[in-house]
Amino acid sequence: MTALTAPGSTAAPPRRPSTSRGLVRAVLLLHRPALYIWAGLFVALGALLLWLYGPGMDAAAEAWRQYDRCTTANCSYDQDALLRYKSYSQYATFAVTFLPLLVAAWSGASLVGREMENGTAHLAWTQSISPARWLVVKLTLPAALITAGTSVLVALHHQVWARSQGRIHSAKNWSESFTFHANGPTTVAFALCGLAVGALAGLTLRRSLGALVVATLATGAVRIAAGVALPYLWPTVRTVSSLKNDGPVGGGLTLHHGLLTSTGAQLPDPYCGSSRYTACRHLYDRLDAVSFYSDWHPYSHYWPLQLVATGLTLVITALAAFVAFRLLNHRTGTASKEVRQ
Repeated sequence: MTALTAPGSTAAPPRRPSTSRGLVRAVLLLHRPALYIWAGLFVALGALLLWLYGPGMDAAAEAWRQYDRCTTANCSYDQDALLRYKSYSQYATFAVTFLPLLVAAWSGASLVGREMENGTAHLAWTQSISPARWLVVKLTLPAALITAGTSVLVALHHQVWARSQGRIHSAKNWSESFTFHANGPTTVAFALCGLAVGALAGLTLRRSLGALVVATLATGAVRIAAGVALPYLWPTVRTVSSLKNDGPVGGGLTLHHGLLTSTGAQLPDPYCGSSRYTACRHLYDRLDAVSFYSDWHPYSHYWPLQLVATGLTLVITALAAFVAFRLLNHRTGTASKEVRQ
């Protein structure tokens, strides 16, 4: 039995499947091994961080309490628990910190570089998918997964570090480079930067191996530059202390420290020690030094430094993505016009 169409009415045109939705499915299928590896890394690192937060830290904290109660040279404490926690926490910190390099290597070699090298990208552009839309999906989908996964790992790492303070004597200070970045959103920004830089390298070189190397090195350079610039991203606190101390007083992230003269001039720290020592007192007298000084960042500067560094990294990320789109448009614009004609 067939349906009849009312007079004067027109049949609805058949709905075409969304090309963007099809491209999303194609990206997920094409990069399914990378998705599995990312999920495996997320689960493994998440499990390790949860262990460090719970039973691992509890055992290490109890061992430290046993050690603090020691009054003799041969008292017993669970040294294995201390060494195990120290090693595993370092592994977790390094793994979280180096995730952006893995993202950059994958983005340059597989996400874009390999498809430019073997012609898969050009084939997609002939299937009613514009190059710009192709790149949008290529970047947006991984960016969402990377942001979600990395954010959860960073949050877990920060919780582990916060709970260790005052309980684990070997816990790293907040200002230690790897700990600082593994604890905050800079790592998420570095991962997104690696994604954008990898895409740009893949479009530029159109070779998977070359793009892998360039993207990894470029992301590492951004990470190093951020570490060098970090102390300058927020105004420091100055602490002036007596020469009777063993050296400048300060903590956290130190930018400059040394000696102040009677005229207010700043001199490098000679690392002599307290003026209570005769040799040091004579040295300070010759230098006309009257006090120590230290320009440093206390823990209260942690979030301002994190947010400024994250913002600058995201600016670099946006710039890399913009250049990638411009390069793609430049290389495919002429060909697209010829196809339309």
